[in-house]
Amino acid sequence: EVQLVESGGGLVQPGGSLRLSCAASGFTFSSYAMSWVRQAPGKGLEWVSAINSGGGSTYYADSVKGRFTISRDNAKNTLYLQLNSLKTGDTAMYYCAKSIFDVYGGNWYQYEYNYWGQGTQVTVSS
Repeated sequence: EVQLVESGGGLVQPGGSLRLSCAASGFTFSSYAMSWVRQAPGKGLEWVSAINSGGGSTYYADSVKGRFTISRDNAKNTLYLQLNSLKTGDTAMYYCAKSIFDVYGGNWYQYEYNYWGQGTQVTVSS
């Protein structure tokens, strides 16, 4: 059974940092690209970042470029998202998602992701 379990969210002040983790099981983690996607209250899904299966290529939405860093440890079957210089607009539920491909194609399509975690809440507030 495929499982994706996010952790690391919380309440942080503007300008602060958090590190999100996504523990994967039930599939060959190192064979698939992964993404982080977020959903703010009352809004739709927003793709945040992606990483190819080997971890050598990473991709970011313009809204987080230069502030967030995606990484993965294939030996530990874990995906990470380092969030720095957080803004109130970053408040959202953050989800990790497994792609059906080994590489990110340059555009995010929800149908290319067949498994999602339950999410971890990030709240940025003073």
